[in-house]
Amino acid sequence: MNDPKRIGVVALARPTFDVPFAEEVAAEAFAALADRRIGVVGRHPDGFDTCRYDPEALARLTGIEVEPIGLPDLFDRARAVDGAEVDAIRARSDAALGNLDEMEPDPLDKSLRVYAALKGLAGEKGLSGLAVRCWPEMFTDYGCAACGPMAMLNQDRVPCACEADVYGNVSTLILQTLADAPAFMADLVDLDRDSGTGVFWHCGLAPLEMADPEATPQATVHSNRQKPLLNEFPLKPGRITIARLSQARNETKLVIGGAEMERAPKSYSGTSGVVRFDRPLDRVLETVMEEGLEHHYAFAYGDYRPGLRAVAARMGIPVLALC
Repeated sequence: MNDPKRIGVVALARPTFDVPFAEEVAAEAFAALADRRIGVVGRHPDGFDTCRYDPEALARLTGIEVEPIGLPDLFDRARAVDGAEVDAIRARSDAALGNLDEMEPDPLDKSLRVYAALKGLAGEKGLSGLAVRCWPEMFTDYGCAACGPMAMLNQDRVPCACEADVYGNVSTLILQTLADAPAFMADLVDLDRDSGTGVFWHCGLAPLEMADPEATPQATVHSNRQKPLLNEFPLKPGRITIARLSQARNETKLVIGGAEMERAPKSYSGTSGVVRFDRPLDRVLETVMEEGLEHHYAFAYGDYRPGLRAVAARMGIPVLALC
């Protein structure tokens, strides 16, 4: 068990309800999760143990079942997508991003085909979300980036998680259900004591709905492999709710936080946003490090913390306050 006396760490506590309707909202959200299915394409990369999961434990906890899908199966489906469908996807993407002509044609075509294949799998198998092994085989064996396709699916409200992170995908699905809006899973990659802010980032996975309206979304390439397709823009300002269904320290818990996304230039290539947490930055860092939290966090715009606490109560798991 965690020691509540550790300095800087918020002790785990059984959830309480902050607003009268929280329990009703949670009941609806929890019922919406029951009997849903998530597709897992491939497996998490070696060494990314925070992405491991036990399908039976997940089913007991949430009612969600996991459908394994092989990467070769995805690639075969992508190759078989009809050219007319690819052209239609490209037209929509070009209208949204505007600079697809600057991308290398062959990997761009492959990336659009991955979107079509993933969306087709979700429809055929009745999948509410997808956790995808997005590297290295997506680049080395097939020849494109999966970030843009997963961003498009996030916009379609079929939340996608990188690195086959199933619990990260469930976290995103819970937030999307509470918010009735797209959610996004990202890494917490920077904490700056001078400004008191942090940065949430992922290669190019954010849905277009989260783009700062004062910025122009662009297409770009993966910073490591130089392959398209990725979204690139800073995230819009506003109140966000952070969540992670966590297995840190071998105890299942729901990590919950609140922050303000600030209007700022993009911090890195892809999609990123600068946040000011509701707790002091050092307390956030201490919690992350002392609790050994996973690197992926889901967030959605708005304040859904009462609903999340009520969902945790429905699951019978404790809450850990991040911020």
